[in-house]
Amino acid sequence: MRWDYDKAEIIADGIVHAIGVVLGTVSIIVLIALAAPVVGAWELTSILVYGMGLLTVLTVSALYNLWPASPVKWMLRRFDHSAIFLLIAGTYTPFITQMKASAEAAVLLAGVWLTSAVGIALKLRFPGRFDRLSVVLYLLLSWSGVMAYESVFGALPASTIWLLATGGVLYTAGVVFHLWESLRFQNAIWHGFVLVAAACHYGAVLDCLVLARA
Repeated sequence: MRWDYDKAEIIADGIVHAIGVVLGTVSIIVLIALAAPVVGAWELTSILVYGMGLLTVLTVSALYNLWPASPVKWMLRRFDHSAIFLLIAGTYTPFITQMKASAEAAVLLAGVWLTSAVGIALKLRFPGRFDRLSVVLYLLLSWSGVMAYESVFGALPASTIWLLATGGVLYTAGVVFHLWESLRFQNAIWHGFVLVAAACHYGAVLDCLVLARA
């Protein structure tokens, strides 16, 4: 596989990933410690699922993007692209737990995870194919909660909704740089957008499940 980035670009991307892995790990530990005394078992489980998804994406992305071009890198690419679906489903999970117990909540949660599972299976089974289609699927799945606006977002504080929306916009805007392969430092810029967007969604989880109950 080709990996057309010079040394400076790789170093810049490495710095972004190092910041992401360190801050992500510390942040999830803090989130769990703050949430454990104030949330129920189901909500705490949803936070653990979210944390697992976030840390998996950050770690696998760092390994894939910093690994030298080789068959191992090609294998890591499968897991990197698959992990994005895991993050999307994992991020939705804590917010769906805030819906009133109903069949709609169960269907929405199952739908998000089943769609993500299909996406993961496609990425693992057909690496390197349907890449641009996958970007569209990432975006559609990410914004799918808007279709259930009243059910999902109606149960959330306004500050949480703003953080979610800001993160979604940043993820979407970052896709421009992800696809702009001729731009120097394109990969580092894209991953910078991802980190800031992920920080917004982390803030939304913290705001909704912890700070709103303080």
